[in-house]
Amino acid sequence: MSAPVRTWLDRDGKLLRLRLDRPKANILDAAMNAALEAALDAHAHHAELRAILIDAEGPHFSFGASVEEHLPDQCAAMLDGFHRLVLKVLCSSTPVMVAIRGQCLGGGLELASAAHLLFATPEARLGQPEIELGVFAPAASCLLPERIGLAAAEDLLLSGRAITGAEALAIGLVTAVAADPEEAALAYFDRHLAKKSASSLRFAVRAARSDLAARVAAKLAAVEKLYLSELMATHDAVEGLNAFVEKRPTRWKDR
Repeated sequence: MSAPVRTWLDRDGKLLRLRLDRPKANILDAAMNAALEAALDAHAHHAELRAILIDAEGPHFSFGASVEEHLPDQCAAMLDGFHRLVLKVLCSSTPVMVAIRGQCLGGGLELASAAHLLFATPEARLGQPEIELGVFAPAASCLLPERIGLAAAEDLLLSGRAITGAEALAIGLVTAVAADPEEAALAYFDRHLAKKSASSLRFAVRAARSDLAARVAAKLAAVEKLYLSELMATHDAVEGLNAFVEKRPTRWKDR
């Protein structure tokens, strides 16, 4: 099987490119998460790096995390690895850009929400459908209120509905919409970042997120404990996940 993430340096080494490369779903399973984390670790020390661009092969950014890895025997390890990746993106002192087309759901939107600059097609679909499976989105529960405010975040987290890229722009979830979000991100880089001092950009990112990372990390630890210790002890959480995997209707017991 080919590597789940393509990695290369662009713009004379000033831009790190990371491409999810298991279309069409680009599921953020353990292998994908580990590959992204390894790529970030390998290049974070490059002094000339001015930005990181994450995009995806195929028609969709990501359908989200692996549902199978959410099941009780794997969910602790899955959350540990995925949340470590999300926090690495959130705490990156190098600006992280994300180019979104098609579906950007669940863990895909959580990963994108941790980044600094998001570019999407107007018709892209962004959402947190976890509640449809009887669970909630831990990282999104911490990131979305910070990014778009509590009211808009609760709408997405409680309804499970997806919104378009155009709607996401209106509520401040994405930076810009364009027919080709990758080209829009590259144009932004060329115009606004390429000629800046890499070290000064890192200080600017640190200043903008000076208390954000600590606040989200503390809340995420508490929310992860809620997920593992309480939610996963309920009938409905396990039932919803199993029903999805088994492709059958859910049988809720409201407990």
